[in-house]
Amino acid sequence: MFVISLRTCGATSFMAKNKGVRIVVTLECTECRSVPASEKRSPGVSRYTTEKNRRNTTERLELMKFCPQLNKMTLHKEIK
Repeated sequence: MFVISLRTCGATSFMAKNKGVRIVVTLECTECRSVPASEKRSPGVSRYTTEKNRRNTTERLELMKFCPQLNKMTLHKEIK
């Protein structure tokens, strides 16, 4: 009954629209990544997610972000 009423009012799709050229990317701390894995108490790697426009920014993103493991601002690079 509910589906029939939506079809009569012009709704054709229940899915969200395509976002277009904006994609979600992951930024990873370059200094945390260089810490050797042999350290027993390694705090891990700082990662952030953000969006970028694929048409305007074709190269990989590099931003200065706060790394909570090192407690300072570090360079974060886009990973796959």
